[in-house]
Amino acid sequence: MASSDDPKEKLTREENAEEPDGFLGKIKEFVHDVGEKIGDMVDFGKPTADVSAIHITHVDTEKLDLTIDVLVTNPNPIPIPLVDINYVIESDGRKLISGLIPDMGTIKPHGSETVPVPLKLIFDDIKSTYTDLKSGTVVPYVMKAHLIVDVPVIGRITIPIEKTGEIPVPCKPEANLMKIKFNDFSMEETTATVHLRLDNKNDFDLGLNFLEYKIHLGDIDIGGARISKSNVIAKNDAGTLEIPISFRPKDFGSALWDMMRGKGMGYSINGSLEVQTPFGPMSLPFSKEGGRTRLKKVDDDDEDEKEE
Repeated sequence: MASSDDPKEKLTREENAEEPDGFLGKIKEFVHDVGEKIGDMVDFGKPTADVSAIHITHVDTEKLDLTIDVLVTNPNPIPIPLVDINYVIESDGRKLISGLIPDMGTIKPHGSETVPVPLKLIFDDIKSTYTDLKSGTVVPYVMKAHLIVDVPVIGRITIPIEKTGEIPVPCKPEANLMKIKFNDFSMEETTATVHLRLDNKNDFDLGLNFLEYKIHLGDIDIGGARISKSNVIAKNDAGTLEIPISFRPKDFGSALWDMMRGKGMGYSINGSLEVQTPFGPMSLPFSKEGGRTRLKKVDDDDEDEKEE
């Protein structure tokens, strides 16, 4: 019985493998020919990428949601996978946020696709690191990202992109109930107008659309409402809103007479503003506890106040 380790048989296998007409030689020639033909037929190129748009999808006094649209163009005849996107957002050379988003999909052949990159900035987290970042300011930023794509023949390549812009760090407005003016006074029900002063502490204008509020005079809840209001409060400025209310004076007891004599009455108010800004719509809360206001007739002169 012949052994598989027979020197003559081993030598024969090695000679066949080295011969051009051997089995392994034919496979190598086939692969080489196919590669050359594909190379002649297909000219693989590097994809390109650019930021097509930046959207602030939501912003309030706590956080900001940002979506960056990246337009990726694939010049090749086959789809290419977008492996990873790593990003960093900086302001004045300081990192605000960074991260990596894996497996962002596939770019179709000979086409372009918009890849949305969602980001979230938590203002308290940023302020804990950068104490000089104040509410109400507008912060310039630079977004830097690297897209990693896998291109046949070429392999993995990295595409850098960069974009600059501005983001707001909103500050809630300061609220003060300046006075309450009434027309017809009745112990059962009195209709009046609240003069609410709102101070805009932001470095951008607030275009008011809706106001939602709830008011307490003393310990009495006189209710609230959601009303449509159209007004613009300029940046770092103040505006006064007139809000209609109704209440039952007899519920206030002796506190009402102190208020009518000019001694004032304690109040609290809280609510929110729905506003339009250069950065999109925002909902900004406001509140005031422990304030004092006065009840006045409509025809009373406001000698000590300048109405707006």
